[in-house]
Amino acid sequence: MKAEDAAIPDRDRPPLGYFEGREHRFPIRVFYEDTDFSGVVYYANYLRFLERARSSFFRLAGIGHAELLERDPALAFVIRKINLDYKSSAKIDDVLSVVTTYDVFKGARLWVTQRIERGGEIILTADSEAACIDLNGRPRRAPTEMIDKLKPYLLTS
Repeated sequence: MKAEDAAIPDRDRPPLGYFEGREHRFPIRVFYEDTDFSGVVYYANYLRFLERARSSFFRLAGIGHAELLERDPALAFVIRKINLDYKSSAKIDDVLSVVTTYDVFKGARLWVTQRIERGGEIILTADSEAACIDLNGRPRRAPTEMIDKLKPYLLTS
């Protein structure tokens, strides 16, 4: 946590979701801005929901994107591949849960499995491969302390 964040009362902090074993669960309510003219979630907005959940998983595990950028060399994560399987549509006012698992870390690559649920029904599944890079776009091995923070949640270490 950044020093300036310590002054923010807990009640004013955005929710980060919670862990259930290896799974991170991140609740989302569908707002008007998330939908198309028919009240159905616009297909590209599912990518936003997935990204918020992946980033919240990192934060809750003690990994901040800002801290990665402050390293020497500065590091970031990019999505190298993603495969989505839309099973059903979410609609305005739906309460969704994005369930994320970080599965395997190997070198600069991190494999992630996600699903979006509505009331226990799976409406989307996603498999992605993220890559740790420097700001020149070159792959970089993730920092040891980051891998250590994620180890309890990985399928293999």
